[in-house]
Amino acid sequence: MSSLPIGIFDSGVGGLTVLRAVRKRLPHENVIYLGDTARVPYGMKSRGTIERYAVEDASFLARKGVKMLVIACNTISAMARERLKAEFDLPLLSVLGPGSRMAARVTRSGRIGVIATEATVESGAYERAIREASRDRKVEIFSRACPLFVPLVEEGETDSQIARLVAEQYLAPLREMLIDTLVLGCTHYPLLKSVIKSTIGATDGESVALVDSAEATAEETAQLLERHGLLNHPLETAELAEPTNAGASRFYVTDAAGRFHRIAERILEEPLDHLEAVEIWGNDKLKPE
Repeated sequence: MSSLPIGIFDSGVGGLTVLRAVRKRLPHENVIYLGDTARVPYGMKSRGTIERYAVEDASFLARKGVKMLVIACNTISAMARERLKAEFDLPLLSVLGPGSRMAARVTRSGRIGVIATEATVESGAYERAIREASRDRKVEIFSRACPLFVPLVEEGETDSQIARLVAEQYLAPLREMLIDTLVLGCTHYPLLKSVIKSTIGATDGESVALVDSAEATAEETAQLLERHGLLNHPLETAELAEPTNAGASRFYVTDAAGRFHRIAERILEEPLDHLEAVEIWGNDKLKPE
């Protein structure tokens, strides 16, 4: 069981930020990534549709024989996590919990901003999770939907004048709220981090802390695997005692494989080991390129 892969899924390329962090934290783990690029973005769809897509995503990975599921999509985390817990008998972790707990730890004033998709904001999931993580500490949470951020990332517009104009439109109201912490409540958003950081500015002379849940999710993934006895420990050579089983990664998308390939290599800064275009709503046959 320990050598089975971790399954990570998202609506598109944003979840690659989580995969990158998981691979850095757990270099000996095998990973399978699914990006549902045919149906991105999820953030403006209904709960019922998001739940159906999420079950289809997770089912695809379960059929591949993964040992745990990581929901690398805040919209799915907010709208379908409970459905997935009920449907699948696998250890399950979503990005929403680790991100909320990190925000509660790093805020100085208790004034926390959350930017996310429309569905995530409307669900109120981050507000509930941050308040729960804050326990008795008083926090004020200001949420803002940023629907254009996902297509900007998907189009590669991560450091352009268009991205800066959109960021100013979205973030100006949060800047006026004097937040000291901003949760990037969509896994696409860290790819806009430089634009977001320069736009949101500082509060009381200190830069607003940007909470990217990828690293927190990677750490909690390691903890969860350890609790379940599922860590893939490296083999060691007799002479040098060096690890010999670096983890492998496989990537699957539901459309636009060439475009995903280009963006993924830019995000991961290395060639993809294995990429296939598949259908997940009926069979696993390759789709024509």
